[in-house]
Formats: sequence, C-alpha cells, structure tokens
Amino acid sequence: MVHKRLNTYASAFIAAGSTLLIIAIDGPAGSGKSTVAKQVASCLSFHYLDTGAMYRACAYRALELGIDLSDEASLAAIARNDSIGFGYQNGEVVPSRVSIAGEDVTDAIRTPQVDKAVSPVSAHLRVRTALVEQQRAIAARGDYVVEGRDIGTAVFPDAELKVFVTADPQERARRRADQNIERGMTGDYDKIYEAIIARDKADTQREVSPLAAASDAVTIDTTDLDIDEVIEAIVVLARREQGVR
Repeated sequence: MVHKRLNTYASAFIAAGSTLLIIAIDGPAGSGKSTVAKQVASCLSFHYLDTGAMYRACAYRALELGIDLSDEASLAAIARNDSIGFGYQNGEVVPSRVSIAGEDVTDAIRTPQVDKAVSPVSAHLRVRTALVEQQRAIAARGDYVVEGRDIGTAVFPDAELKVFVTADPQERARRRADQNIERGMTGDYDKIYEAIIARDKADTQREVSPLAAASDAVTIDTTDLDIDEVIEAIVVLARREQGVR
C-alpha cells in the first residue's frame, strides 16, 4: 500500500491543476519499474501503459503460432495486425488484463518461455515501429505513466519527466524469483540470475533502440530502497517539473 504521505503529494499535485502528458520510466528486467510505474500512475490518477507487456504479447503469439523468432516480416505482421488490448475494472488506472487477437494472455506472457523470446522479438525494427505507433496512439488519449526499456530515448523522447530505474543484478534476480513463486512458477534463483544477465546483454547491445538512460533522465537505484521511497521520489519530481510548490 502506498505510504500515507504519498497521498498528500498527490493531492497537492492534482489540486494545483498541473498535469504531465507523459512520465517515462525505463529500466532493466527486475528493476522494479513496473511496480513503481503502476503505483505512480495510481498516486497521480494517470493511466498506466506497460509497453513491455505489448512486446511480450507479440512474443507469446509468435511462439503459439510456431513462428521463427528471426522471421521479422511475420513478427511485424503480428505487431501490426493483432490488436493488443488492456482490460480495466471499476475505473482503475492500471489495467488488470492483457489480450492479443482477442485472447487473454495476462498470465501467459509472464512465463520463462516468453522471457527468453521477448528480446529477439523486440530487437526487430519493424516490430518496434509497429508497436511504437500503437503506444503513441494510446498515450495520446490522456496523461500516462509509460514504462519500458526505450520510452525516454525512442518512444517519447519529448516526455516532460524521464526516470531510469535500476538495481543490482542479484537483487533483480531475487525479486523476479519471488514474483515467480507468487505466480506459482519456479523460483530457481540461479537460472533467473543467468536469464537476467543474458537479457541485460541483449537489451543493451541490440542495434535497434538499445536499453539506455536518456541524457536528461533521472536515474534511481532501487537496490536499497523500498517501493514507497522510489514512488515518493518520482511524485516529487513530477510536482517539481510542473512548478507545483
């Protein structure tokens, strides 16, 4: 649950009538950016867009259809033609469901198989181009916290606030293992750590939109911070960006 003082910051932000069109939050796997982005969106009454889920949905669809992950044309066709949707309940700002081509894939896109497939899928320029178009169209509907790996550098380079969230690889592996156990999956730390190192290498060395902090992003190392401290820091940055005193 968000710390009580965060609600005070949010109330001041909203009462002042200030808005941010885009808060871009980037970071590597297991850095906590998804959890942080969702909480920030809720705190500020912004919508939340998980771009990583969109790439995962495409990767899942490709695996289900037996498409070779090096087949850029076929993968781009999925990204371009198979509609990716987010389901909301009771007016929530954070979607609780993810679908592609009408299939609910909320849980299916968080498996180890998809973990391995998402980097090669997202490395294709035509896939990224198609999904970026979808992401920009979604974000044009209102105020959004957008989370991913190249939001501040490629998708929304003009975002008013950019944050790069990171953490020590060992801590990121521990967090991912805990998440997997909560979802009823294997929590093998060693394998998860190896996967995170491999994912970091793939993401930072890919030719198309590699993972990197934007030159004007604020970097927050979450290794020794609890979630409330990270959320508070970003909310304060948002208020400062808008000149709220």
